[in-house]
Amino acid sequence: MAEYHTSQREVTMCPPSTMLSVEDATHIVLSITKCLEPVTVQLHEALGLILATDLHAPDPLPPYPASVKDGFAVIAADGPGDYPVIAESRAGNDAAGVIVSSGTVVYITTGGPVPEGADAVVQVENTQQIEESPEGMKRIRILTRAYKGQDIRPVGYDIQKGAVVLKSGERIGAAEIGLLATIGVVMVKVYPIPTIAVLSTGDELVDPASDFLGRGQIRDSNRGMLLAAATQQQCKVLDLGIACDENEELEAKLDKAISAGVDILLSSGGVSMGDKDFVKNLLERRGTIYFNRVCMKPGKPITFATINVASTETRPGKNILAFGLPGNPVSCLVCFYLMAIPAIRRLAGWRDPKLWRVQARISEPRTLDPLRPEYHRAIIRWEQDNGSGYPGFVAVSTGHQVSSRLLSMKSANSLLELPTGNTILPAGTMVWALLISDVSSMPVPQTSVSMDNVLSGQISSAKYENMFKNSQEEHSDTSVKVAVLTVSDTVACGAGPDRSGPRAVSVINSLSEKLGGARVVATEVVHDTVDHIRGAIQRWSDHDKVDLILTTGGTGFAPRDVTPEATKPLLDKEAPGLVQVMLQESLKVTRTAMLSRAVAGIRGSTLIINMPGNPNAVAECLEALMPALPHALRQLRGDKKEKHPRHVPHQDSKPADVWEASYMMASKESRDCSCTH
Repeated sequence: MAEYHTSQREVTMCPPSTMLSVEDATHIVLSITKCLEPVTVQLHEALGLILATDLHAPDPLPPYPASVKDGFAVIAADGPGDYPVIAESRAGNDAAGVIVSSGTVVYITTGGPVPEGADAVVQVENTQQIEESPEGMKRIRILTRAYKGQDIRPVGYDIQKGAVVLKSGERIGAAEIGLLATIGVVMVKVYPIPTIAVLSTGDELVDPASDFLGRGQIRDSNRGMLLAAATQQQCKVLDLGIACDENEELEAKLDKAISAGVDILLSSGGVSMGDKDFVKNLLERRGTIYFNRVCMKPGKPITFATINVASTETRPGKNILAFGLPGNPVSCLVCFYLMAIPAIRRLAGWRDPKLWRVQARISEPRTLDPLRPEYHRAIIRWEQDNGSGYPGFVAVSTGHQVSSRLLSMKSANSLLELPTGNTILPAGTMVWALLISDVSSMPVPQTSVSMDNVLSGQISSAKYENMFKNSQEEHSDTSVKVAVLTVSDTVACGAGPDRSGPRAVSVINSLSEKLGGARVVATEVVHDTVDHIRGAIQRWSDHDKVDLILTTGGTGFAPRDVTPEATKPLLDKEAPGLVQVMLQESLKVTRTAMLSRAVAGIRGSTLIINMPGNPNAVAECLEALMPALPHALRQLRGDKKEKHPRHVPHQDSKPADVWEASYMMASKESRDCSCTH
């Protein structure tokens, strides 16, 4: 059993066989992974690497007052008129000893040093050449009045002496190479790129060059794919070939990788539950396994371990990161993107090593998996109208998503993060997309259903009928965004299904119209820990700006029930009335509801409500809150004047009986009166 700690968050202790969420698995990988020791390389070798130290400018730039334009250095107070040109100052020629006095000018080129005495530059376009003087001196007519400092870059205008030009942790691109050259840096301290060994395992595998396939044989696609994927990350690679399902051969391959000094070992196959799946056993014998199951689709059987290599006279000790990837090609590559790439980037010094995420609207309905979140392969592209009336990304599926079908990875530039659920996401739903390649260059299959066709109703198939009914109402900026957080160690570890979260989603969908076009934009399952719960709530309220967050579970008396403790410190204002209504409703069903410690309140413009873990109780509590919930959400979204039609404002209520009558009439028909006392 392994333990993982960082200064920001502690991952719950779980046996390696525990089914982890992708978030927890990635956190473990990054907690274990440390940056490689920095090295010093020549300037031209630093491209794409991460800087390991701050760099300061030894000199100011420009080192002298420099002209911004081609023109004439003048004394601004002289004004327009005819002047003799006494000298020329060009870039690379400092016109040493030349002094501009009143009534004279100096011709100057862009970047040229401004001569002593001049305090402005007049561009050529604002001058006119006139006849030379009898003495043969050139003369120029200044047509416009200049101001002091016009078109002059003073010393240090671009870079001050001693200024930090590049900071540690910045990635070096073409512009950064130029900056380094500007400040005279020709040797750069950077984090090196890791070396990766790639191994395929399986008795059924033969080399791709094989012309003939025997019975039960297939060509090895994973090894070439992983070598290419690692090369795309700028890594140095070592091809370990194919190993049969034999312990001795696997040991020999591992020893070869260790001797080569690799930083990461990528193997594919041999990590599932078969009697010939020896990779997990090998990693357990030679190192420490941190997890071997992740709740994701595709790619559940992924193993992460470290192999401790003892130091020798010729080689320092180190930990090799080992990823036992699934044998199915799609699962193998998806796991590489989600787990291995963050590790590669952390080794190479990246500050934020995770894949970039953007939001995209799906162009077709997507059926959710009830048990595992899916990483759906897709092509996203930027559209001037993504279905909401505004610009944004649109996601088109790459087709059938079975884990053995490598064609589903072809041209994919993103993985859509689809939550678990027992429902179908309608076309136009906004989802998160992880970027796995360049967005701009990806083609979109002509056979795919386009967002334009869906929106215009040109798709006549029954499955697309009404898919965008009321889409502007449901998906516009005025819709209510809802996030549902399931708090449960059992569900998070894969020991049981999530029932309360999907039930909350179902109820919100059924009440969508009453809630002002509410839609669930995010769902998540976390362990019963304060950091996990608080992290999800803060991310959704502060970054994603959702309107309503519902948590389910963790509100009782059990030692691990900490949802209220995680929620309460985050609230700007509490809403005890909502909790009281839920308690009254739950007491109708069971007297033990009085043990609930749920809290509710506001953070920023987000309403946060702790709900019970029982799926039926979730539905009952949401129904009980409906008389007030739409009104509360409208007020949080800025509608401070939202009143009952018969409400009489205080300033207009002259006698007490008029106010009382107004109050009684409003209370009869609705509980939506917004006056406070």
